[in-house]
Amino acid sequence: MRRLIALTAAGCLALLMSTGAFAQVPPNPDNPNDAIPDALTPPPYGEPINLETARKVAAAAIAETAKRNWNAFCIAVVNPSGELVYFEKQDNCQYASITISQHKARTAARYRRPTLVFETLIGKGPYFAYLTTLDDVIASRGGNMLVVDGKVVGAIGVSGGSGSQDNVVSLAGQAALK
Repeated sequence: MRRLIALTAAGCLALLMSTGAFAQVPPNPDNPNDAIPDALTPPPYGEPINLETARKVAAAAIAETAKRNWNAFCIAVVNPSGELVYFEKQDNCQYASITISQHKARTAARYRRPTLVFETLIGKGPYFAYLTTLDDVIASRGGNMLVVDGKVVGAIGVSGGSGSQDNVVSLAGQAALK
């Protein structure tokens, strides 16, 4: 019993002496994430997009693909919480793009920023590697917020082409609300 008490006391003493390991880490001047911004002004959420408006957004995106003679896209429109409101798949779209388009839209809506932002930041080096640990993030362009009167009402996600093609189609759908 004495041996157990002595071992427990030694463990507690070691823990108390090692609390320096739990001390706050000083800011790293090289890490842009350690700078504390003065303001935080994300766009507020608005009333969720309705089916009629979602169809209008998707129609504008499809019109852009027709204009460019592209026929291999999936287009997803979600509400602010990322739930699917409308989906359209062109005949030549790869099956993987069904899920990817929805994921892009969901990420743009839930994080209130284009998926291109994640793609760009991850490319900036190790200080942004944490982005890959965030829940439900896709860091591939083609997901954009749908904003009405300064409020996020949903998002559009497009997949099927290159990242730049996906983004062009997505932005065309987004522009339908302006």
